[in-house]
Amino acid sequence: MTNFLAVERALRAAAPHALIEAARSALATHFGAHAVELLMADYSLATLHPVTAVPRTAEGLSVHTTVAGRAFCSQVPCQEDAGPGMVVLHLPVSVRGDRFGILSVSLPGELATPETRNDLAEIAGLLGHEVLVAQRDTDIYLQARRVSRLTLAAEMQWQLLPARACSRTEYSIGAQLEPAYAIHGDNFDWASTAENLTLTITNGMGEGIQAALLTNLAVNALRNARRAGVGIADQAALADQALYAAHRGEAYVSTLLLSFELATGRVQVVDAGSPHLWRQRDKVVERIPFEAQFPLGMFDQSEYALQEFRVLPGDRLVFVSDGVYAASSPGGEPYEEHALVRAITSAGLLPAADVPAAVLRALGDYRDRDADDDALVVCLDWHGRGALSTA
Repeated sequence: MTNFLAVERALRAAAPHALIEAARSALATHFGAHAVELLMADYSLATLHPVTAVPRTAEGLSVHTTVAGRAFCSQVPCQEDAGPGMVVLHLPVSVRGDRFGILSVSLPGELATPETRNDLAEIAGLLGHEVLVAQRDTDIYLQARRVSRLTLAAEMQWQLLPARACSRTEYSIGAQLEPAYAIHGDNFDWASTAENLTLTITNGMGEGIQAALLTNLAVNALRNARRAGVGIADQAALADQALYAAHRGEAYVSTLLLSFELATGRVQVVDAGSPHLWRQRDKVVERIPFEAQFPLGMFDQSEYALQEFRVLPGDRLVFVSDGVYAASSPGGEPYEEHALVRAITSAGLLPAADVPAAVLRALGDYRDRDADDDALVVCLDWHGRGALSTA
């Protein structure tokens, strides 16, 4: 524990850009590490890249074919041999379910005791929290995530997002956007209290920077209303007014807003546009339709009505944008006709954080050409707070 606390102090005292250098020095001194590397997952969650100086020349590691990738995908520490008498421990760097990357630590095999592995796994988690805070003051961790340059619209969208995964006792969420380096209008947002989870799926019309600006206004208008303490129907109405005032109905945002009551699984919904919801319950996958209302900003002074349904422990909810369900096969069949159900079913054993990428990979194999629209998938696994009635 003394060694752990010494590393913790070193990380907390380090300058934002110098976390990995502080980790190398502290882990060498207190744990006998010979080498330490922080690998960040890229925006597509396909490769892991070391945090190094710009320009970056090191090759990325596949999350699908490497031991480090296996640790990242499983969120379980993995070990591999690294020459005579040496091992490398690959330790997930995550914060509340949001996966940042991997901390790889090389050390003599005799030092890799169960106690040391546990300490290093906790240090990797601590490093995740420090990286999250450090990103406010330095770009090096965000730069390490990029295999190519982001478009300006994509830069705006990624900075607008809350995270790509989140876990609490009652639920787990995972989300992904594609094309990761050139997204423009699709977005998601969530926030929780002790009693409620609010989730929004948004799709700003248009392309490029104009779509990103439109979505940015919508998401911030919704957040502003949410933080004022009003319900989702009023959140939608206030965001609608903000968008209409700015664009006079010439630009609008399709939005699905949901408020989950954590104690009961009761859900309030406002369907203001194109995002769709699919539910997997007891191996049955079906779309949950709602009464469609006007997208935000289409008309002046729109009023929005609430609908309700209930989620049960074990339910999986999958939200998709029109770039997913309306994509076509070479034969012209929409993805949601049959293939989306197959993709959701095939991902049934995956954790929520991995489902969006699996559905998007299946979409990439299905459609007849490269994406010409954003594709957004959000997965929510509902655990609940104990047994609920099916009523």
